[in-house]
Amino acid sequence: MHEKAVTYAGKRAMDLLLAAGGLLLALLPMLLIALAVKLTSKGPALYWSNRVGRNNRLFPMPKFRTMRIDTPAVATHLLSNPDAYLTPIGGFLRKSSLDELPQIWNILKGDMSLVGPRPALFNQDDLVALRTERGVHCLVPGLTGWAQVNGRDELPIPVKVGLDAEYLRDISFVLDVRILAMTFFKVLRRDGVSH
Repeated sequence: MHEKAVTYAGKRAMDLLLAAGGLLLALLPMLLIALAVKLTSKGPALYWSNRVGRNNRLFPMPKFRTMRIDTPAVATHLLSNPDAYLTPIGGFLRKSSLDELPQIWNILKGDMSLVGPRPALFNQDDLVALRTERGVHCLVPGLTGWAQVNGRDELPIPVKVGLDAEYLRDISFVLDVRILAMTFFKVLRRDGVSH
C-alpha cells in the first residue's frame, strides 16, 4: 500500500507537538479527575484495556474509570443495562470525553495518533475482521476519527468501518485538522455519546 494511504509528512510531528501541549494544559484537570474517581467509587482511577493498534497489534490503553470494577470486560453496547454499571461521575466523564484524556500518553508513545480509527477492544472480533478486510488495520488508531465525528456510538459497525475506509483513502493534514475542529465542537455539544 502506498505510504500516503497510511500517513502523511508531519503527522507524527503534529501528534507530538499537540499531545505535549495538551498534556501540559490537562495535567491539573487530570489530577483532579483522578482524585474525583477515587473518592466516588471503589477501585483505581485508571482503567487499562488491551486495544487493537496498527497492524492488529495489541497495546494497553488507559481511560479514567467510568464503570464499576465488577463490570464485564465487553464493549459497552453489549451490556444489557450499561447505565447500571456507571460510577457516580462516570456518565459525566463519558459525555464530556474527559475519560479519554489519559490517552495522551499513548499518543506520545506512538501507539495512537490524534486522528485515526478509534482502537477496537481486543475482543471486538467483528470490528477487527472488517477493518482488516478493508485495509484499515494499517492505520495508527486515533483519539478521535472520521467515524467519531460522524456518529460515534450511534453507528453500526459496518458504517463505522466504511467511514474508517474513507479516512484511509483521503488521509491528509487538512482532513485531520477538520476532524480535530469537528471533534472540539462535538465534545462541547456532547453529541453522539449513547452511554
